[in-house]
Amino acid sequence: MSSTATATEAPAPKASSGRKPRKKRVSTPIYKFFQVKSGAVTRSRKECPRCGRGVYLAEHKDRLTCGKCGYTSYRKTK
Repeated sequence: MSSTATATEAPAPKASSGRKPRKKRVSTPIYKFFQVKSGAVTRSRKECPRCGRGVYLAEHKDRLTCGKCGYTSYRKTK
């Protein structure tokens, strides 16, 4: 009788793992790295000296940092 009683019962809900849902990462649009002045294209951010072309340094308050290799260049403060 116990085998038929368990077959009609609804399964117990799974316990949550306790993790928060991940936020979707929004990347910086590439068009913000360039500026057009009088028909010439100029870069608005510095490129990483280790990684080379195409990898730009993030601008912080007191430093420039590469997110790929970890290169850091500190700005002089007055």
